[in-house]
Amino acid sequence: MSSIKEKVTQGGLPTAVDFENGHTQLGTVNDVQNLTILGYKPELRRNRSMFTLLFQSLAIAAIPYGFGGPLISAIYGGGQLPMFLGWIVVLILDECIALSLSELASRYPTSAGPYYWSFQLASPKYRTVLSFITGWTWLIGNWTITLSVNFGFASMLAAAISLFEPDFAVEAWQLLLIFYAVCVLTFFLVAFGNKMLPMVDTICAVFTAISIIVTCICLSVKADVGRHSPSYTLGHYDTTLSGWDNFSFWIGILPSAYTFSAMGMITSMAEECSDPTLKLPNALSLCVPVGGIAGLFFIIPLCATLPDLSDILGAPVGQALPYIFGVVMGTPGGGLALTVLVLIITLFCSISITVAASRTTWAFARDNAIPLAHLWSRIDERHGTPIWALGLTTLIEMLLGLINLGSSSAFLAFVSVGVISLAVSYGIPIIISLLHNRKEVNSARWTMGGYIGLVVNLLTVVWIAFEVVLFSMPTALPVTDVSMNYAIVVFVGFMVLSAIWYGVYARKVYRGPPESDGLTVDT
Repeated sequence: MSSIKEKVTQGGLPTAVDFENGHTQLGTVNDVQNLTILGYKPELRRNRSMFTLLFQSLAIAAIPYGFGGPLISAIYGGGQLPMFLGWIVVLILDECIALSLSELASRYPTSAGPYYWSFQLASPKYRTVLSFITGWTWLIGNWTITLSVNFGFASMLAAAISLFEPDFAVEAWQLLLIFYAVCVLTFFLVAFGNKMLPMVDTICAVFTAISIIVTCICLSVKADVGRHSPSYTLGHYDTTLSGWDNFSFWIGILPSAYTFSAMGMITSMAEECSDPTLKLPNALSLCVPVGGIAGLFFIIPLCATLPDLSDILGAPVGQALPYIFGVVMGTPGGGLALTVLVLIITLFCSISITVAASRTTWAFARDNAIPLAHLWSRIDERHGTPIWALGLTTLIEMLLGLINLGSSSAFLAFVSVGVISLAVSYGIPIIISLLHNRKEVNSARWTMGGYIGLVVNLLTVVWIAFEVVLFSMPTALPVTDVSMNYAIVVFVGFMVLSAIWYGVYARKVYRGPPESDGLTVDT
């Protein structure tokens, strides 16, 4: 017998309901009921699986760009040792973050993410304020890390041009125009291509894997400046370049830490996949090991064929990767070909990370936490996407991009602010959970258990604290006006602005997300 289908409207969004099989475009009956328990009505289409969530997290990591974009820090940090060993160290520590977030995402699978978790875990006396602080930290991290990816594309493109025109000096306004073009292109793809986005993430995963293999083969075969011995490839360490002496190793792990810094952003996709209590934490916990193994096939050939470190420090626009590709391949054309692969991956990353950032903006507006919340919380009925929140995300990026016209060092602080803000927003709910003896996450469907979970959570908190300090430090000494890292100043500035907004108006209207006990094994 054919199933009975009927058109109904939920929250203003038309959806086809299949009563016989219990499915709608907004999820199964169980998905709808679970989201209701969490305090929200279904508004987004559940068109993602565990694998497409995993692919989105890998697209956001964008290993060749995530590691290659800020690679100059690893060169200052000593070269091969922090590149290779630093990658291994960061994989272990970032997997602790991923596992800790996975438990929370399983207990409270909503697009609200960390600020929702903080609200549910904290005591009633402090929950609203803690939720507001976490939410704004989370939102700022989403906006600034997305900004860093889009502007990174512009910088890498300028560096690619310099392979053919060594005397080419890109102007700040030219970088800004390229950045704006990426922002506008990404906006239209995300706003009107919602049905295709899971496929885009899948294509990105395949393309990234192929690109890593191609890069590995090309660098290993060509090696125009020679191949280093295995001991040199994995262990060379020059402490004279950064001025930090033996601490240089930690400066050198910054590219590795940046690569997986935004992995938690896929928690904002919780309302777009079915059975998120299992699929979301599975995807999140697999991102680091899968991406980490793939990254070794990119990093080791780089270490084995790396030119002289002092020469790399003079790379145009501070982009080491295109310079290395050009030198190792022996021709500008060969370097450009490999750089184009990274640029395409970066564009994929821009799409995937913008999707996640727009969902975060929408979720925070849904809980009445930002100005004009009623506007940014709207869902476009035709495309099933929060287009207004996406527009706000894009506008904020473009406005912040103007800072580069006045000060490149001040602008670069926003890259570090993205990592710092995301890390702090991860840490707040984890710390609150620890203070409550992990009683909430221990009963989630996806959990590490009491003892292992405690150890992993503690390592996570220590790593986050160190990461905040690390991304606040200048890459090289002595510090100048140009090399100064203003990240912590910018971060505090954002927090002050959010505090002013809370004191002036938000405290009167923001009551936090809906109160809920979350979803447990017994739910």
